[in-house]
Order: sequence, then C-alpha cells, then structure tokens
Amino acid sequence: MKKTPLLNVALSRLIASLGHGDKVVIGDAGLPVPPGIELIDLALTPGIPDFVSTLKVVLSEMQVERHVLAEEIFDKRPSALVTLEALHADGALGTRERLSHEAFKILTREARAIIRTGECSPYCNIVLIAGVTF
Repeated sequence: MKKTPLLNVALSRLIASLGHGDKVVIGDAGLPVPPGIELIDLALTPGIPDFVSTLKVVLSEMQVERHVLAEEIFDKRPSALVTLEALHADGALGTRERLSHEAFKILTREARAIIRTGECSPYCNIVLIAGVTF
C-alpha cells in the first residue's frame, strides 16, 4: 500500500506519467472540459472535495515548476486564494503566470488531464506545470 496521502488510482497514474512541462488542471465544478482532454471527476456534491484539499494532495506527489491562475481570482478573492498565496510563497507552486479567465480556458486545451472538484467558489482553478526532481 502507498505511503503518500494520494489514494486515487487515476490521479496516481496521471502524476506518475507526467513529463517535464506537462500540464494538469485542477478545476472547480463549473470549469468546462475541452473535448479530448481526460477528465478525472472527483466531484461528489457542492464543496466535496474542495479545491484546496485536492490541490494539497496532488502536490504531495507532483513536482511543480510553475502554475497559472486566472486574473479574476484576484478580484473575487475566494478563500482558497489565501492557501494559494501561501503555497506560492513557500515555493510549492513554482513561478506564477496570470491570464484572463478566457485565456485560461484556452490553455486547458493543452492539459494532460483536468481534475474536477466539487468546489463552487468562482475561479478556483489552477494549471500546474510539471517540473523535474533532478
């Protein structure tokens, strides 16, 4: 049995298969999934699982070089932004890029997968770009 907190088979498989520069999206319940992009749907009910819990578990296994957020998250200031800022300050998310929400949705077309959460706060979406551990 695994020692890390991530138990979901699909997420473990995804993270283990990532190469440098691959993109993974963690999205709220309303983020559209482009055709042809793998969807790992964790959403059970509004708020479960939440964005922050999902992000922290993914970060327990994924090396992140940089991340992308929509500008609008800084206007709406959902509670998840406090955690995002702390993780960014600690270096867990690498460097940051900010895009409009429309440009963010276009970027999701390049994702290896989108992880859908039950999060219902606006703009709680992130693109994680894989780094390397060496």
